[in-house]
Amino acid sequence: MSADPRQRRAARHAQPAAAVAASAPRKKPITVERITDAALEVVATEGYDALTIRRVAAVLGTGPSSLYAHIVNKDDIDDLLIGRLYAEVVLPEPDPAAWREQLLAVYTQIRDLYLKYPGVSRAALAMASTNLETLRVGEGILAILLAGGIDPRTAGWARDALSLYVSAYALEQSLVQQRRRHQDQEWVLSQEELLDRFTALPAEKFPQTRRHAAELISGTGHDRFEFALGLLINNLRPASG
Repeated sequence: MSADPRQRRAARHAQPAAAVAASAPRKKPITVERITDAALEVVATEGYDALTIRRVAAVLGTGPSSLYAHIVNKDDIDDLLIGRLYAEVVLPEPDPAAWREQLLAVYTQIRDLYLKYPGVSRAALAMASTNLETLRVGEGILAILLAGGIDPRTAGWARDALSLYVSAYALEQSLVQQRRRHQDQEWVLSQEELLDRFTALPAEKFPQTRRHAAELISGTGHDRFEFALGLLINNLRPASG
């Protein structure tokens, strides 16, 4: 011990060495919820094509191996993504008098959720999901169809067809937006350009396309979405007896 009282006093007032150094912040634990959050962030900012396990791990500030304690593979992330989106879908109490309108309203919600995250509807394709939120929405859609008097097999097939169309519609919309961002994609045409090209076609080879060009390109994407769903829904007939 130093004999100098000033040195002893300075040593007594000094902070311990460990306290002087700023302690490194503890990392948040990796959870399924955080993985889903990070995956949605990647899709929202970079598009679905950028979604990989390595990219999700980078957003979380960790390595891919850390994620495998919580997920099985990339398909598992897809299932989590669709489940997270479907958790936002509000299901109505099935009404036999308004079941067609209810179906359109539910699928419009799903469409809009897909469109918020470019390309994410691809995650819903070719997948038999067991996510509880996805199953909840599927159950709600089935209940609406059954309330409309549709027999169970037809209801199941109709639900698959409607869901497939909505996923495909949202995927196409995201691809169109992606291509429009690339100036070298000169073949992505506006409605006006398309009208000009159709009306300039040789009449002897394309009489119907040229004559009805305005009708062929009419309507917004969402107009056509409601039209296509209407074709499917309005042709469903309650089971007899």
